[in-house]
Amino acid sequence: MIGPKQKISKSRRDKRRAQTWKIAMPTLVACSKCRALMQPHRVCKDCGSYNRREVIKQAQ
Repeated sequence: MIGPKQKISKSRRDKRRAQTWKIAMPTLVACSKCRALMQPHRVCKDCGSYNRREVIKQAQ
């Protein structure tokens, strides 16, 4: 027969559903050129470099 075999309590059900509402901190790494914190696999906002190469020219 189709249907649940055992009752799942409200607290157990709600604990499972609560996991989707968690806010995760973004992963930050140090830039290889200027050591500023940045998200991995993205251009650094401070120096404009990606993988130690200047991608965006910064006005200084």
